[in-house]
Amino acid sequence: MNLKIKNLFNKTFSCELEQITPIAAHGSSREYFRCKCSGFTCLAAYNEDLKENLAFLDYASQLIEKGVDVPKIYSKDIDNGIYLLEDLGNITLYDMLENEKKGEVSFSDIKDIYYKVIGELPKIQIKAGKGFDYSNAYPRKAFDQQSIAWDLSYFKYYFLKLSNIPFDEQDLENDFKTLTSYLLSTDCSYFLYRDFQSRNIMVFDNKPYFIDFQGGRKGALQYDLASLLFDAKADLSPEFREELLNLYVSELKNYAEVEEKEFKDIFYAYVYIRIMQAMGAYGFRGYFERKEHFLKSIPFALANLKWLEDNITLNIKLPELHRVFQNMFSSKKLVEVSTKKLLVTIKSFSYKKGYPHDISGNGGGFVFDCRAIHNPGRYEEYKTLTGMDKEVIDFLEKEEDARLFFDNVLNITTQSVDKYVERKFSNLMICFGCTGGQHRSVYFAEKLSKILMQKADIDVVLHHVEQNK
Repeated sequence: MNLKIKNLFNKTFSCELEQITPIAAHGSSREYFRCKCSGFTCLAAYNEDLKENLAFLDYASQLIEKGVDVPKIYSKDIDNGIYLLEDLGNITLYDMLENEKKGEVSFSDIKDIYYKVIGELPKIQIKAGKGFDYSNAYPRKAFDQQSIAWDLSYFKYYFLKLSNIPFDEQDLENDFKTLTSYLLSTDCSYFLYRDFQSRNIMVFDNKPYFIDFQGGRKGALQYDLASLLFDAKADLSPEFREELLNLYVSELKNYAEVEEKEFKDIFYAYVYIRIMQAMGAYGFRGYFERKEHFLKSIPFALANLKWLEDNITLNIKLPELHRVFQNMFSSKKLVEVSTKKLLVTIKSFSYKKGYPHDISGNGGGFVFDCRAIHNPGRYEEYKTLTGMDKEVIDFLEKEEDARLFFDNVLNITTQSVDKYVERKFSNLMICFGCTGGQHRSVYFAEKLSKILMQKADIDVVLHHVEQNK
């Protein structure tokens, strides 16, 4: 894949590709890489889904033409599923929210970005949406009855079923029909971004840019606003959500006539459908695909849902759906999800074979290079042994460099472990690499795991990649 990206990069730009680095893509099946050459950077995206690629590239072109701030597309190789796009840095609105919790960003800075986003949203929906060509829409051209049915089924089968939440299927389907009719009773002719949330808003030069819009289709104005304001892990306060809702309605009046009460009434119905769609995704990615960090969004979504149930009365009756929500609030399984221990995965590996893969999807963590430590593998008597054998352990225990190295490792990893537990993170991976993945890396992985296993508030999994243990 790197070779194909390099070929496209070299054809596109007048400099030779110098460095290519993978970038975490959260829940996406796409793969991203940062490409560098003589001070210039761009991103390379790889995706096997041809239709999704066509939707993204077509939508990017149309949105740029209509003045929306999305990444520029430099070139594409459709046959190989690769395209090069503008590098907008690493900071999303979600990152700013997380940094604000650590005291690294002020709330006034976050508020400023949200205000700018709210100012842009009606432009995207109405101005850019006027005359928008949905020929390459994927998977559907409109958020219509079929789209809503897919989302509600997603919620029912991937969240309710997998969470063991009881429900009467026929009564629930009756409520789904009632909700669908209400959702579609408003004007659904605007551009619906679909996944308009904090992770899909890049912040570059104090300005918001918008990504991951390939799921766009025709729909109601309220949906994207619901996505933004009730974005689960953004964890916005009810007061700030209300402030942004009022700001949006004020901005909207510059583009269309608005009956404010009617708009807000149906807005909250769209909040419900958006939360249910998101919960379906959390269930599918978390329970089914075993990407545990998605499960950590469930408590935030439940809190948003509980606020709705306590504060909002819809103009329609949904008795079974409300009963299901109460069952969710009292579910022992969902309580266990929110109180699950931090999982620390410790691995030893060989640099000859490459870095271990982070199956949690969380990204981050540590990789410690043990190759500066005196290697027992250079001596005949240790060649068939590993870092779990007493002879190798005794050899390394006598090395001052090894003791100093481990002391530094222990200080930095325990600091992160304690912070991850405090902030209720789900996963942390710590890797030790050496030449063969047999002696030094195994020794340090074993030693760290024994110490961390004494902590009651975490679970530790140890894996020696080259030893298959």
